[in-house]
Amino acid sequence: MTLRKILLVLAAVAGLLLLYMLMWPVPIAPLAWTPPEPPQLKGVYEPNTRLDAVERIGNGVGHKPEAVAIDAAGRIYGGLDDGRIMRLRADGSQPEIFAQTGGRPLGMKFDRAGNLILTDAVKGLLSIGPDGSLRVLSTEAQGVPFRCPNDLDIADDGTIYFTDASSKFPLSVFRYNFLEHNADGRFLAYNPASKETRVILDHLHFANGVALSPDQSFVLVDETGEYRVLRVWLAGDRKGQSEIFISNLPGFPDNITSNRKDGFWLALVTPRNHLLDRLMPRPFMRKMVLRLPEALQPAPERYGFVLKLDTSGRVVQNLQDPLGSHYAQISSALEHDGKLYLGSIGEDAIGRLPLPAATH
Repeated sequence: MTLRKILLVLAAVAGLLLLYMLMWPVPIAPLAWTPPEPPQLKGVYEPNTRLDAVERIGNGVGHKPEAVAIDAAGRIYGGLDDGRIMRLRADGSQPEIFAQTGGRPLGMKFDRAGNLILTDAVKGLLSIGPDGSLRVLSTEAQGVPFRCPNDLDIADDGTIYFTDASSKFPLSVFRYNFLEHNADGRFLAYNPASKETRVILDHLHFANGVALSPDQSFVLVDETGEYRVLRVWLAGDRKGQSEIFISNLPGFPDNITSNRKDGFWLALVTPRNHLLDRLMPRPFMRKMVLRLPEALQPAPERYGFVLKLDTSGRVVQNLQDPLGSHYAQISSALEHDGKLYLGSIGEDAIGRLPLPAATH
């Protein structure tokens, strides 16, 4: 083949690639958004190595234990990416399969009757009895099916507050939500007496973690796609109103849990992605990014990051593993009996460390 023919072939290939990058259909309809300038990692966000003390329990038991729950006997539960819910003894030994949802279990909490209530990203809002029997509680609200049920908390009156991260994209393509930045997430409440599900808030950007305040006067919901946590008032003069609890976080907020005493544990699953932030005001560029191989698209970073917030939204503890060498991509943090239990979308074990003393 002559040099001229080689150049013509290369030009044709380059033209086809350009057409692909510019024109190939993608499943997202991006909206322009200019995120706030990320806060510097100093002060209350100063990097540290406090997560070096993490003990890995149930090591190798399975991949991506998103959330952790603990029953009245002190046994530890974690939901894995293959649908299994594993149970370990209080000392972390003797792992066994408690249940198999056939989906992807995410948030988990025990109700007063000893049932494990969970949000399954595929199956919906579920209840698993002490014997491992599974019951579907809810799969839609106001005629709109759930696509990605994410996290929950349970009030003293039995009401289950939970999120559906997106009514458009399933968890398997979660990155579509962030590249599109369309507000199709919802915050919901399930009444176990009437078996009805109502919408409390909609138009949320990847609705995620849920936590009731210690006095249950308000409930928090993470809006991962906007790097913030919202507060919804359940009692008092502001009942029914919502407001920003903390905003412009230095990472993507995942699950949030209440310690039922003085505050909340917020997992930042990965730090802010500077490339993604720069792309957010440019919808057309985000379409082009989605046409790239997945390995070239923005992805979570291996980094450990957990914050404790007081009931006013002030950061009072900051736990990090900047190198991600001990426990990273933390998706949940649960305080129990003087210890902090960690879930992760990047590990094959549950993390546990002694409850740290306040740092701020």
